Amino acid sequence: MLVLNRFVVPPDTQDSFTGRAHAALAALAERPGYLSGRLTRALDDPAYWTLVTEWESVGAYRRALGGFDVKVHATPLLSESLDEPSAFETLASASPGGEVVVEASDRAAEPWR
Repeated sequence: MLVLNRFVVPPDTQDSFTGRAHAALAALAERPGYLSGRLTRALDDPAYWTLVTEWESVGAYRRALGGFDVKVHATPLLSESLDEPSAFETLASASPGGEVVVEASDRAAEPWR
């Protein structure tokens, strides 16, 4: 599963933001189920940033949010992200030169569940 948090960061606060984002990324990276993460900035408009993390499952991500270091270092930063959906399940993937692999959804068949 992929978590994509987007931020709009004014130029005069970017140094502070990057330090806090590095601490958040380090805290998340220590949690079980974490697969990868990166802090990115838009090439066309340097005020736009993303914190992208990949997790083995939605459960691993949700459990990670309960960790003490995550609550201290990541949760305050994540609360500053744009108010939009941020967690995405992988439904298809392909390795370089490989075929597309389709994966079943983890979502319940009945939305009321």
